[in-house]
Amino acid sequence: MQNNKKYVYTFIYLSLFILSLNLALAQKKDDIKAIRAMQGCYQVSFEFAETFSPDTSYQFHDNYKTSALEWVELVENEKNKIVLQHLLIVKDKSGKEFVMKHWRQDWLYQNTELYMFEKNRKWKFVKLPKRAVKGQWTQRVFQVDDSPRYEGSATWIHADGKHYWEQSTYSPPPRRERKRSNEYNVMRRGNRHEITNYGWLHEQDNEKINRQATGDQLIVREKGWNTYTKVADTQCRLAQEWWKDNRNFWSLVRKEWNSIFAKQTDLVLKKTVDKKPLFMHLFTLSNKETNKAKQIIKKFVVTQK
Repeated sequence: MQNNKKYVYTFIYLSLFILSLNLALAQKKDDIKAIRAMQGCYQVSFEFAETFSPDTSYQFHDNYKTSALEWVELVENEKNKIVLQHLLIVKDKSGKEFVMKHWRQDWLYQNTELYMFEKNRKWKFVKLPKRAVKGQWTQRVFQVDDSPRYEGSATWIHADGKHYWEQSTYSPPPRRERKRSNEYNVMRRGNRHEITNYGWLHEQDNEKINRQATGDQLIVREKGWNTYTKVADTQCRLAQEWWKDNRNFWSLVRKEWNSIFAKQTDLVLKKTVDKKPLFMHLFTLSNKETNKAKQIIKKFVVTQK
């Protein structure tokens, strides 16, 4: 009798284990499908509006709105890592189109190592327990020069016909507000990426914060609504060709940054070197000047303690 009970309990345990494993694999499959759905050619609309301030005398800034054609390239597609590079197609004053390297998003499955933004161009290395990120994906977002911007971990949700991922984290103020650096020094970003019938949506609920030793002061809240409407890939041919010509250079730039991140220490970056930000240095280099790119990146790393 005891042996029979033992066999029954073992059978139940194994059945539940297999069921749990199959559910996890099915969930991960849906996650990967959703992440990869963000690749392709899109007509993008970027819209931001300040919505609320606890200071009744605060003067709200004008809404921000712009649009562009954007190619999202699948750079890496591994079992637990997916890398998407964004490339803008814009026009100069004469109306001629050219390609501008835009932001990059890396997706890592059950990742425990994160760089969390604090303030003043400082990112703190954080190690999370495995149980805290079970079934989750970390989204790492990088600047146009592949330096860190922000990252966070959360679970993709697939329910009621919706497919979305949302998480809150801290970042530097965005480039579109670089002239307001004296007003606030941290943005608390509420990011939601949702796959839609027209493409995908990057919805944001942000807080502009003045972070001091005494604590955080909320300046104003902001709503972001960035729509990625799918269009024919042929409309982004210019960006596709640009990436073919430049991908090896940027692969080596990513490799250099990865060697810095692999040290797993807090990271502080300079704002400028020789009066120029990092992207201006890198964007003027030829594809053959990879060693020079590595040297420049190292000059921007202030300290790793």
